[in-house]
Amino acid sequence: MGAAMARGIIDHDGLNRDDIRRLREARTPDDLPFDLGKISHVVLKVADLERSVRFYTEVLGLRVSDAYPESMMPGRMVFLRCNDDHHGVALVGGAREDSKSKELHHFAFEVGSLDEVFHAREHLQRHGVALDFQGRRRAGQQFALEFQDPDGHRLEICWGMDRIKPHESSRPAEKWREAFSLEDAVRDAPPGQDTSLADRSLLKVG
Repeated sequence: MGAAMARGIIDHDGLNRDDIRRLREARTPDDLPFDLGKISHVVLKVADLERSVRFYTEVLGLRVSDAYPESMMPGRMVFLRCNDDHHGVALVGGAREDSKSKELHHFAFEVGSLDEVFHAREHLQRHGVALDFQGRRRAGQQFALEFQDPDGHRLEICWGMDRIKPHESSRPAEKWREAFSLEDAVRDAPPGQDTSLADRSLLKVG
């Protein structure tokens, strides 16, 4: 018996179900003296600060709130916002190479409607931004567009993620509806997700 088999049952796609079960069963204490409300901001190292500021403002629509000169932050620093918070993304210049996504896999921006996801797809394509993925992801069941910034940081624009209250359970895997286009994600909706569009002309034919 191999070491993997000794640790638990291996299913048909090579996953150790006991390992996954233990990860899912991690529990959060009820008596923590604080309550994290949201992810506040992310700070990225970039090679060309001006290039990255243009991408995040002109392509993604963030607005510059503040900037630090070299004397305050080696490489300089620009703070950008996508809502009323002072900043949700900050960029620091001086990266020596493109991102290899070794630590930060990706981060996501949420939009307010499904129509906006479709508009974002057209907008990104007009700006020559290649999409790595479009459709619906599995866990969370959000509509998603995935792409990269000029330094190779992986980004997502999403809508419709499942909401879970503190002591509720997440949607079971048998109710996931993975899709590899926005159109397929609209046609095959998971229970409880409203995929109606205000503008049906946004759907691509064929």
